[in-house]
Amino acid sequence: MFDKILIANRGEVAVRIIRTARRLGIKTAIVYSEADRDSLAVDMADEGVFIGPAPAAQSYLVIDKIVAAAKETGAQAIHPGFGFLSERAEFADRLLAENIVFIGPNPHAIRAMGDKIESKKAAAAAGVSCVPGFIGEIEGVEHAIQISEEIGFPVMIKASAGGGGKGIRVAYNKKEVQEGFPAVRAEAKGAFGDDRIFIEKFVTAPRHIEIQVMGDKHGNVVHLFERECSIQRRNQKVIEEAPSPLLDEKTRAAMGEQACALARAVQYDSAGTVEFVASGADKSFYFLEMNTRLQVEHPVSEMITGLDLVEQMIRVAAGEKLAFKQKDLKIKGWAIESRIYAEDPYRNFLPSIGRLRTYRAPAEGKTGDIVLRNETGVREGDEISMFYDPMIAKLITHAPTRIAAIDAQARALDQFLIEGIQDNIPFLGAVMEEKDFRKGDFTTAYIKDKFPQGFDGVPPTKTQEKLLIACAAVARSFTAHRATQTSGRLNGPAVGAQRDWVVIVGGVHHATHVDLDDSGADVFIEGKKHRLDTLTRPGARIVEGAFEGAPFSVKIKSAPEGYTLRHRGVTLRAAVATPRGAELLKKIPEKAKADTSKLIVSPMPGLVISVDVKPGQEVKEGEGVAVVEAMKMQNIIRAERDGVIAKVHVAAGASVAADEVLIELG
Repeated sequence: MFDKILIANRGEVAVRIIRTARRLGIKTAIVYSEADRDSLAVDMADEGVFIGPAPAAQSYLVIDKIVAAAKETGAQAIHPGFGFLSERAEFADRLLAENIVFIGPNPHAIRAMGDKIESKKAAAAAGVSCVPGFIGEIEGVEHAIQISEEIGFPVMIKASAGGGGKGIRVAYNKKEVQEGFPAVRAEAKGAFGDDRIFIEKFVTAPRHIEIQVMGDKHGNVVHLFERECSIQRRNQKVIEEAPSPLLDEKTRAAMGEQACALARAVQYDSAGTVEFVASGADKSFYFLEMNTRLQVEHPVSEMITGLDLVEQMIRVAAGEKLAFKQKDLKIKGWAIESRIYAEDPYRNFLPSIGRLRTYRAPAEGKTGDIVLRNETGVREGDEISMFYDPMIAKLITHAPTRIAAIDAQARALDQFLIEGIQDNIPFLGAVMEEKDFRKGDFTTAYIKDKFPQGFDGVPPTKTQEKLLIACAAVARSFTAHRATQTSGRLNGPAVGAQRDWVVIVGGVHHATHVDLDDSGADVFIEGKKHRLDTLTRPGARIVEGAFEGAPFSVKIKSAPEGYTLRHRGVTLRAAVATPRGAELLKKIPEKAKADTSKLIVSPMPGLVISVDVKPGQEVKEGEGVAVVEAMKMQNIIRAERDGVIAKVHVAAGASVAADEVLIELG
């Protein structure tokens, strides 16, 4: 076994590897860029090596710097995590030449499977079912259009060296191929240094299901069952689970056998994932690609099998045989993972960059038969950078049944508190409550199908609305109550404390009366009594307790204009006033909204890649006018109405903030 390993990565995966290495008694060294100098992973590792500026092309992707760091620290092996150099065969080759162990598959397997075009050829030769498509390099836009028309729309335009949802577009017509092909090629070149593209049929009503495989250097290969990864946005997974609610035992076994056959065909000897697209109608399935690395979503497979995949990768790299066979592996319970991203779900999931003023995660551990796990690489006060993936954390729950795991996930999401940037927790909470997701009836188009106009929260049920109104009234009453006391103790209503409030939601006035006591509050809404029991932190940003006997967690953010309350994907904005104040508010006229229809703004902070219009040019609604890149994704900015370009405020190469004006229409 190794004495020391170098981690050639950052963020939550680096923290994940360090935790396992510590348990195995292995020392760790880590490389870091300027942006990660004060990161959690660097603090946790036994030693760190600075490797350059924040852009990955100048730090994490520079093989010479990684090799030099291994030699400097005396590391015998390197774990690449996922992304960056994890699927670069030339990196594995270099380590082999330098007598440094690569904690990952052999270079031959990486070449055969890491290249999406070559992997399809290998899969076909191994007898694995493949999606119809063009396996070969594409010369340009016209060639791409010709191929797409031959295959039949819709098609997927994909980077050969792609991964992590980067370098993918779905095209439903010729125009979308014309726009999508150059965008995918540019993303592929920037993110992977390889602009080769291939095109394949996009299977309608698809499910994204992947098989986790594990091989050793002695010819043993097993699969660790499947993961369901169909809840995606921009082809990036958001929610994963294991096992899949779609598969039966027969289909599971067939997919597992094909995945293992492919792994054996390329002499695979580490953790890897064989991805399939499956039909929800008849459970037919087709090979998509193989990821020759650890996957972001690996924790759900660990939770249902009891194995530590990072440990298995390290042991296999050290030459050990797998200590288990296929017949030893069983599915135990159900696991759900939510990826918590720095992005704004109310603005089409656009990246959000900034400092984490508040970061409080629910407590990890086991409560009864529920296990909660939180994988993160950040702490309160850390900054989310534009240079890397926007992931903040991965929240995993495990329970005996799928519904129990979903309910545990929903409760834990309500207990997660992030401030300073936008996060996608409201969206994740909404999914956990949505009926088709709970039934297991969904496809990779779930977000588009359920939120066709974009995510704007979900309407509260009557019970949820009463809960949130009660919480708003209690929060305001508690503030008034504290103002009358000097001890700071919640010991019953103080003389003179205000207890009658009007909670205003969407212009509707709700008369409330609050009686605080030592264990909670009685809240009367329109004269009807509701009970909040075992109320904790009623003046804080998360209020927890029981409402009408059912447990709840509600996030409350106060501002001069009132409260923003969040619970299970529901966002409620409420003003709380005295009865007299509420009457006065009715008499104040609403302000007229400014006309911003002539302004084309950047929906996210990022780098302007191109400006495709000039003053005096006519544009049509939906026409692309600029491209802004943020967090490794290129976003086409489109005109929202017909018009003539009056002024262009930015040029290619400029850094822009969210909502910064790019172009004005006349």
